Amino acid sequence: MKMTPEDIGRLKHAIDLLENPGLAAKLTNVIGIPFEKAFAYLPAKWTGAIPAIVQKSLRHALDVAVKTIDHSEKQASRDTLHKFLVAASGGVGGAFGLSALAIELPVTTVIMFRSIADIARSEGEDVHQIETRLACLEVFALGGSSETDNASESGYYAMKALLAKQVSEAAKYVVEKGIAEEGAPALVRLIATIASRFGVTVSQKAAASAVPVIGAVGGALINAIFIDHFQNMARGHFIIRSLERKYGADYVKISYANGCIGSHIFKTLKKMRRKKYA
Repeated sequence: MKMTPEDIGRLKHAIDLLENPGLAAKLTNVIGIPFEKAFAYLPAKWTGAIPAIVQKSLRHALDVAVKTIDHSEKQASRDTLHKFLVAASGGVGGAFGLSALAIELPVTTVIMFRSIADIARSEGEDVHQIETRLACLEVFALGGSSETDNASESGYYAMKALLAKQVSEAAKYVVEKGIAEEGAPALVRLIATIASRFGVTVSQKAAASAVPVIGAVGGALINAIFIDHFQNMARGHFIIRSLERKYGADYVKISYANGCIGSHIFKTLKKMRRKKYA
C-alpha cells in the first residue's frame, strides 16, 4: 500500500522534527554567548551530579505516569498548558540558581512526560499500555547524543535500534513483575541508557541556566525551549509509530530513509543557490 499524500506530508514533518532538533542553537540565542563559555559557569560538582539527578528524574516521571495518566480517548494534546507549567518551574529554578536543579528537574521531567503522553494519545496511542509508556520514555533519548556515540548511531532509526532490545526486555519484565519491583534490572538498564542521552540536553539546559544574568525570566524561557524540543521530538516519534501501524515498520523505515536523503539533497541545493547569488 502506497502512502497517501496526507501521510507523506506527515512523514516529511516527522523527519524535519526528528533530524533537525536545534536545541543548542536556540539556547545560545537566549544566553547570548557560545555554549563553550556557558559551560565554564557550570561548577565541576554539578557536571558529576547531573547523571544521578537525570536517572532519578526519569524513574520518578515513569512511576508518576503509571499511576496518574488517564486513559481517555484520542484528543488534541495540550502542548501550551504543559509548556506554561514547565516554564513556571524554570522560573522558580532560575530565581534560586543552579542549586535548585535537583528539585526543579524531577518536577519538569514529570510535566514533560505527561506532555509526551498527551501527544502520544493524540496520535492514536493507548497510554494504558506499558509499551506506549516506554515509547514515551524513549523520547527523552531523542535529540541528544552520548559520548560513546559514533556515526552509525546517529539519527532517529539508529536510536530506535539502540533501544529496541532494552525496551522489549523492560516491557516484558514490567508485565510479569510490575514496575514497582525494586531494582528491576531491565528497567534500570533502559533508564540508564536513556539517561546518558537525556543528560546531554540537561547539561545544556544547566549550563544555560548557570550564566549569571539569566535569573527567573531567563530560567522560564530556557525551560519553555527545553519542553518545546521534547514536544517536537514526541510529535515526530509518534507520527512515525502511527505510520508504522498503518503501513508496516519496514515500509516506513525505507520511506523515512528516502525522505532524509531527499531532504539533504534539497538543503544542499538550496545552500548552493544561496552561494551562487550571494
